[in-house]
Amino acid sequence: MKSPLALPARLFRRGPRVNLVRLEGMIAAGGRGRLSDQSVAPLLERAFRTGKPVAVALVINSPGGSPVQSSLIGARIRRLAEETETPVHAFVEDAAASGGYWIASAADDIHCDPASILGSIGVISAGFGLTEAIGKLGVERRVYTAGSSKSQLDPFRPEKPEDIERLTSLLEQMHGVFINQIKTARGDRLSTTTDLFDGRFWLGAEAVSLGLADGIGHAVPTLKARYGKKLRVRAYGPRRSLLSRFGLTLAQDALAGVEEAALWARLGA
Repeated sequence: MKSPLALPARLFRRGPRVNLVRLEGMIAAGGRGRLSDQSVAPLLERAFRTGKPVAVALVINSPGGSPVQSSLIGARIRRLAEETETPVHAFVEDAAASGGYWIASAADDIHCDPASILGSIGVISAGFGLTEAIGKLGVERRVYTAGSSKSQLDPFRPEKPEDIERLTSLLEQMHGVFINQIKTARGDRLSTTTDLFDGRFWLGAEAVSLGLADGIGHAVPTLKARYGKKLRVRAYGPRRSLLSRFGLTLAQDALAGVEEAALWARLGA
């Protein structure tokens, strides 16, 4: 004879839980970007440690940004995954490009939409030269430094070959760190017949064929296919600050918006 508690127990038995974190926008320290290690740390901590999830899902939509912040976020994801022994699945929306792909590579696997943009594994430095403009305006600029390289790459002075050489060396070193991260994370899944590290980006299906992603699929249906139809998905997102709720960060948000728009423009978006 079945226990009278058996039926209620079955009725109230809950399905497995996956905690989902949305990581959207430009990656930069402080208030310049929507994604920084400081801003996402509380979200990731809650996602990995709340409710005993069977996995954590990352929904990524980022054109990139700071390589250091990308590295910090990616390292935090791996550290929490190992500490809690929790699988991590990344799902790319519009883009996981440059630093956005760095973060995606911290997951155990990556899924994307057929039209998602992935890759852009490179490093860029851009600026302006205003040497002639300042003279036409009749402006005399006075700069005093201690240290021969303190004013290197000054936009109001002609470029020096030694400054360009040093900047190029720094960019190549940073690129090497990026490449090592992706090779370590993706391993033998990466294609060896295509140069994946020249700064190009690819759409979903081709990214899968090149080993930059593991499959085409959206978050909820892919997770349910893996963990069952009774899967519960709990979403975590950033909380707006009190100042932003009252519109007191408009200037800062506008400047960050311009910078982020420039990053998206490089992807044709």
